[in-house]
Amino acid sequence: MVGLYDPRFEHDSCGFGLIAQLDDRRSSDLVAAALSALARMSHRGGIGGDGLSGDGCGLLLRRPESFLRALAEESGIRVGMLFASGLVFLSRDHIAAESARRELAAQAARLNLHVAGWREVPIDESACGPAALATMPRIEQVFVNAEPGSDTGSFARALYRLRRRTEIALQHDNDFFVVSLSPWSIGYKGMVIPGRLGDLYPDLSHAEVSASAAVFHQRFSTNTEPRWALAQPFRFLAHNGEINSIQGNRNWMRGRGAKLRSPLMDFREFEPLIELEGSDSQSLDNMLEVLLVGGLELPQAMRMLVPPAWRDTESMDPDLQAFYEYFALSSEPWDGPAGIVMLDGRYAACTLDRNGLRPARWLLTQDRHLVVASETGVYDVAAENVVAKGRLGPGEMIAADLYSGEFLGS
Repeated sequence: MVGLYDPRFEHDSCGFGLIAQLDDRRSSDLVAAALSALARMSHRGGIGGDGLSGDGCGLLLRRPESFLRALAEESGIRVGMLFASGLVFLSRDHIAAESARRELAAQAARLNLHVAGWREVPIDESACGPAALATMPRIEQVFVNAEPGSDTGSFARALYRLRRRTEIALQHDNDFFVVSLSPWSIGYKGMVIPGRLGDLYPDLSHAEVSASAAVFHQRFSTNTEPRWALAQPFRFLAHNGEINSIQGNRNWMRGRGAKLRSPLMDFREFEPLIELEGSDSQSLDNMLEVLLVGGLELPQAMRMLVPPAWRDTESMDPDLQAFYEYFALSSEPWDGPAGIVMLDGRYAACTLDRNGLRPARWLLTQDRHLVVASETGVYDVAAENVVAKGRLGPGEMIAADLYSGEFLGS
């Protein structure tokens, strides 16, 4: 029997976007532009009766290296040549929070990783309404040093193991949530209105904060209980719409999880690999992460999960059609309507599912910025500075390759 509320009912209709500098040049202006774009999406999200509590919004930044090192130095934390840093939601109870810190450190040691230190994230509580404050977790930032001799890929896989083992050990702690822990990016999110995210996190006004890419999201919860952990972006993506096939996707993944293999990772100890309750976006982010950790690149992984309509499409390249046919044997489509923006260590990308019922408009500027958003008007750019523009259609994807500097059209 299902009561009035069940987490399986959760789905979303939101605003999203990304800004990326194709040559991977970091700037504080890009971060400011992303915050400004997010603030212009207030109409896209739910706002509580107190006028300050929101359904959730957030920002995912491509690794702001000098910023993170400056924060570590200010906090007396020694980080190595290769390290990761991310925000962690902890219990407001000091004993439970300390237990979570110790568990994460113990799991890190078993993986030859080193927790260099924790930093209490400065928070301006005046940015929150009473409803958001009542459920706000303790927010801290952890710094983790890689095992000496590691490369970025092996470190990212070790961080996945670290997070999943800690989550499993702390599954009784409903407050513990790792917002992000990656050598590539860092996320900030909360149950505030979009124009107050920068106020909530004064770190985002730090003199050293700069990035070459940012994904932003404003959540509108439909039949959903807003929660801090469910604000987006998640660790790799932000999503507008609903995954209407979500129960089937979860059931199939639960059934085939034990058979999932990769030469890079034994996933069996981490089952279930995706969230079986909560938001559809979170489950999709979990699944994308599994494929990335397993060795796929982001465009390939997302095409496997959210393919276009490829059957009986005569205009499609035969090799591409064969790709979709092959992966259809092992993965069912995560069907929307859905618009998705993504960011990892190499790509900033956007795709629509094959229904194409979510808006995503893009433009490319002379100074080589790719801007994607669920509506126009969120990014100020002179008409003469626009090199190309358009909107995504059903099943289309665009991406910025931050390694090569290429704009990849669908």
